Amino acid sequence: MSEELVSVSARGKSSRRSITFGLIFLGAGILIFLLFARGATQGQSTTFVLMPRESQSLAVPDVAFPSLTALYAFVLLSVFIGGWQLARGFRRANLALGAVAVLFVLAFLTWAARDKSLNLTGLLSSALLRAVPIALAALSGVICERCAVINIGIEGMMLTGAFTATLMGSVAANIWEWPSAAAQVFGLVFALAAGALLGLLLAVLAVRFKIDQIIAGTAINILGTGITSFLSARILAEFGQLNNPGIFPRFSIPLLSKIPVIGPVFFEQNVLVYLLFVLMAVIHIVLFFTRWGLRTRAVGEHPRAADTLGIDVFKNRYINVTIGGMVGGLGGAFLTLGSVGRFDELMTAGKGFIGLAAMIFGNWMPFGAFGAALIFGFADALQTKLAILKVPIPSQFMLMAPYLVTMIVLAGVVGKAAPPAADGQPYEKQ
Repeated sequence: MSEELVSVSARGKSSRRSITFGLIFLGAGILIFLLFARGATQGQSTTFVLMPRESQSLAVPDVAFPSLTALYAFVLLSVFIGGWQLARGFRRANLALGAVAVLFVLAFLTWAARDKSLNLTGLLSSALLRAVPIALAALSGVICERCAVINIGIEGMMLTGAFTATLMGSVAANIWEWPSAAAQVFGLVFALAAGALLGLLLAVLAVRFKIDQIIAGTAINILGTGITSFLSARILAEFGQLNNPGIFPRFSIPLLSKIPVIGPVFFEQNVLVYLLFVLMAVIHIVLFFTRWGLRTRAVGEHPRAADTLGIDVFKNRYINVTIGGMVGGLGGAFLTLGSVGRFDELMTAGKGFIGLAAMIFGNWMPFGAFGAALIFGFADALQTKLAILKVPIPSQFMLMAPYLVTMIVLAGVVGKAAPPAADGQPYEKQ
């Protein structure tokens, strides 16, 4: 009898979720009509530029189309998907949700660029660059929280990594006169070391002394912010040659960079972007296809059972949190060595915390976290493009969009985000 009740309850939840999805899809279609289609007129056209300047990809023509016709097509597609979801349902409703989200974004871009041109490939490339530090922060959180240690201190680790990379890279380049590539690698190594030290400090506080992990992470943020601000004012502000490490140059990957649109976005970047791609794959493989990853997930889900089976819970957490600190330091190094080429106080601007939101959005999965980081990066890049297009929408509203999506995810509309069962809980060995 109880099994039948559970089955009925599960079917009821599935039915309610299916109806919710259908209503969301229909609502998206209605919003496209009200917000965008009604604001376009006959004769207006939109042009998407697909061939960026100074790119090695195969030449492709720009895409020009009637704005109003395209917007009505987006409305019909969204309404059709919503109607199908309500009538029959999709096996993978999350994919349908992603499709509707893409339709909504395309409708917005079509409306914003009517009677103008929008460099779509350039927008996507900018979105990727802005997503990289967020993705690295999210990966740092994934590594730590998979072994049940909450890492609130990513912001401090990123700031410290950014400062250390700038200072040591500048010393090597401008004082010791090393070649720029060697100097930048030197700075990168020190950024990783600085992140590792703060990660180890977090592990000692959380694992050895069992201090509340939120408080320990906050203390690391305060430490990183205070030290970098003080040293920046005393050293970098007075000696300009110590705040100029240069940046890693972009280089193209043969053959892959020739692919239209995809090539310029993903395969004409600097080495730190490629390192992010490699790191995502490595973390995914290690977590889900190796013995160490199995032990890490066991420690994060049920540490006492893992301890009973002979797994050293403390050692596992020490190593993982230290590695997580290194990834956080790498995220900070990207801000200087991979982006602006100098250090400014508080330059992370909350990217460590946004990375934690991306980690939750991605359901504690490496590739999921990267996908969520792309959404934040896209919203950040889009506000710049809207200013160029002179779209009458305050940039603050664009910055709100990814946070609204995150709240929807956390509310369980897309699917309940479930952290590791022992996340944030100190372990007492018996």
